[in-house]
Amino acid sequence: MQAKTSKSSSSSPPPGTSLSSSTAMHLADLITELNGFCGFMSILCSLRYCLGPPTSFANAWAALAFMPFGLFFDFMDGKVARWRGKSSLMGQELDSLADLISFGVAPATFAFALGLRTPLDTLVLAFFVLCGLTRLARFNVTVAAVPKDASGKSKYFEGTPIPTTLAIAAAMAYCVGQGRVLEQLPGGLWGAEVLGGAVAIHPVVGVFAVWGGMMTSRSIRIPKI
Repeated sequence: MQAKTSKSSSSSPPPGTSLSSSTAMHLADLITELNGFCGFMSILCSLRYCLGPPTSFANAWAALAFMPFGLFFDFMDGKVARWRGKSSLMGQELDSLADLISFGVAPATFAFALGLRTPLDTLVLAFFVLCGLTRLARFNVTVAAVPKDASGKSKYFEGTPIPTTLAIAAAMAYCVGQGRVLEQLPGGLWGAEVLGGAVAIHPVVGVFAVWGGMMTSRSIRIPKI
């Protein structure tokens, strides 16, 4: 996750720290890379689903399966970093970039594959991804100011952590299981007859808009377990 306590909380090397040590790759960073790998593979599987028959869900299930695997590696890299007592500033940045791929771009891409394909749908999905990007960038520059407990861990998350978007992935998995994809998406399609469909939108895409807002909210503070 983006809140690994073993990662440095500064965007620049501390005094006396060499550039090479700040950019050194450690075992935890390689595990972080696996998080990004899972996110990218999920995106590819979503694209493969778009290219195939809409009733053939093998690639859709594969796309969904890679997301929780990404969460597993996101959890494990922090554990390994604390176990080995080694981390780097580059690891902090890798963590955020991998999270954006696995929990921002991958779910949005799968939603597009599932049927949220109108111009307004895609604008909302873009908003969702940009909110995830903003949330991760803000975390990296403010983590030092967040109150810490006795062990040095942040006491709370400001805004919902981006891995919570797997809840949306779970809902999309339910839709796949029920065959509610494309024209059968819950809530249907609104505005299809207005302006030649230019303002058509699936109401269910609102979930992504709300989630994006929660990720960037400064008033939502979730205690860190």
